[in-house]
Order: sequence, then structure tokens, then C-alpha cells
Amino acid sequence: MPDYELIYRERVAEYDELVAHEDYLHNIPHALQQIRPLHGLDVVEMGAGTGRLTRLIAPHARSIIAFDASKAMLDVAAGTLPHLPPHNWLLAVADNCCLPARDGIADICVSGWSFGHATGWYPDNWRQGIRLAVGQMIRVLRPGGTAIILETLGTGREAPEPPTDALAEYYRLLEEECDFRSSWIRTDYRFESVEEAERLARFFFGDALAERVARERLTVLPECTGVWHRSA
Repeated sequence: MPDYELIYRERVAEYDELVAHEDYLHNIPHALQQIRPLHGLDVVEMGAGTGRLTRLIAPHARSIIAFDASKAMLDVAAGTLPHLPPHNWLLAVADNCCLPARDGIADICVSGWSFGHATGWYPDNWRQGIRLAVGQMIRVLRPGGTAIILETLGTGREAPEPPTDALAEYYRLLEEECDFRSSWIRTDYRFESVEEAERLARFFFGDALAERVARERLTVLPECTGVWHRSA
């Protein structure tokens, strides 16, 4: 599989190109608004990456502070966010387990496709890291605030299934220990050509999926996304 830590440091533009093709049916913003309408709320985002959720949330929220451990990723986000009124955003480098933010500053704390990397990067102690990250989510929320986590439930799949046993354990931890409720949505990728789909699939998902894309001539790549949420 690709080296995601390397990608998030050195191949950020390609990553942003890939995720720009995800969720062409716009199910993510609908799912967020169904959990809690964003209008006029203060939001903290963890693991913001190149800003794909930030760009969805900023036009609706009163404010959003978006954190990520990779400055390279945030630099890409900063290049697109200035075009979004009313300039209510702030980006800052921070680890998910230690946010430089005051207690109780947000109505919503959201993290997309970030916490789950701990299961691969820290296989011996990822549970501790997840607990710390969830603790940070709850800490920055006001009473009655909402924590939301989005994670993959399978690329190239029509129905949801955790891609690894470790991710399945992580999702159970969210539900059984951390009191999150779960649902899922389709966030399929749509590409302009089979060649583009193969190139970007190979870059981020590896050779096996890229070869399937080429073999089946796919320009729409199924993706299932889990959505977990709870109140503070």
C-alpha cells in the first residue's frame, strides 16, 4: 500500500486532486446538515488536510478553526479558502491528540478520514491515540455540542465494510466505548476518464484497485463512508 505519511508531506497536490473527485453526488454536506444544521455555528475541524470539509463548512458556519499535523496540507487549503466569504476561517498546525484550543469554543467538532490512520501508523497503541483524540473533540465542545467523525467503509465497494480488521476495531471502539452513533453514505468518485481514474487510484489506493479500474473501464469508483456522531 502507498506510504500515506509521505503522501501527506510530499505529494499533497496529487492528494487534493484525488479528493476533489470524491462525493460527486454531494452526500457529505447533506449528511452533516442532517446531523446538525451548520448555519451560524462555531466549528473546530481536526485533521483538515487540504480543506475539503473546511470548504464545505465555511460558507455556512459562523467560524471554523481547522487543524492538521501537516503544514503542507494546510498550505494547499489556504490557497482555496480565501475565495470563500465571509473569511471566517483559521488554519493551524496541530496534532489530533493535543489541540491548541480553549475548552468549550465550538458547537461542532468534526474530523474526516484522519483518526483512522493511527491504526496503521501506531499499530501497538492506536487505541490510546483514538481515545485522546476523541477526548480533545469533547473538550473543545460547548455543552450540547456535536462531535462528528467521517471514515472510509471501503473504496471500490457498493456496500459498507471496514477495509481492515484494525479499522473495524476502531469503529467498534467509537460505538461501544465512546458512545457514537453510526450511519453510512455513498461518496463515490467520478473521474473524467479511465486513464485519470487509474492514475489517481494507483497513487493513493495501490496497484490492485488501479488494475481493476483499468480492467473494468471505471470512471465512477464506488466509495462507502461511515459517519459517526454524538453529543458532548
